[in-house]
Amino acid sequence: MSRSARLLHLLQILRGHRQPVSGRTLADETGVSLRTLYRDIQALCAQGAPIEGEAGLGFILRPGFLLPPLMLDDSEAEALTLGLRWVAAQGDPALARAARAALAKISAVLPERLADLTDDSGLLAPPTHHRDDLSEFRRAIKEERVALIAYVDAEGVASERRIWPIALAFFDHRRVLAAWCEMRGDFRHFRLDRLRGWRTLEDHYPRRRRVLMREWRAREGISPAMGPMLLTETDAGLR
Repeated sequence: MSRSARLLHLLQILRGHRQPVSGRTLADETGVSLRTLYRDIQALCAQGAPIEGEAGLGFILRPGFLLPPLMLDDSEAEALTLGLRWVAAQGDPALARAARAALAKISAVLPERLADLTDDSGLLAPPTHHRDDLSEFRRAIKEERVALIAYVDAEGVASERRIWPIALAFFDHRRVLAAWCEMRGDFRHFRLDRLRGWRTLEDHYPRRRRVLMREWRAREGISPAMGPMLLTETDAGLR
């Protein structure tokens, strides 16, 4: 979690307490040391947050303090709403819950006019039958871990491979994993419906994922400004 996100999280926690809350409790809830928690409170006070209290007595956010509204125009608010609705409809259960929670939090800090726009947006995302749990794939990508897979290719040939998963693509009718394949010594795309086994190993792959992503984008002809997974099924060799 970035420091700015942590400070915002701390403000949200303080808003939820009507009585002073101890520094130790706040530190535990934000996942930082007590010393860091005190520095975070000082930083928020320096930015104008009306936090009262002191070490040993507890802290409280003075009533009436409002978080600044998100500065979005109509199109940005609609785009954000549609994107989160899409994840809620298309993502695995954990991602879907996170998307719904994120949309609720964002709507709560939007100006009233934009909050109404997100609630009543006519841009909808239909549900999908692809609701398998992808949390293990996402964990391997996030933690930069090697995975051992059993895979069957388009010709029905089975193989066991060690791969370095770097990105997960959500196509209309399938989910695709981009990874470095140790057996091929190159990037490969794996359809999740062709996986016959998956095990995330303790090994971290030897190169940073952001470096691999840059190399993968260059190979696929994807500009960084276009986003990480703007490739077609044909590009990925999956038809």
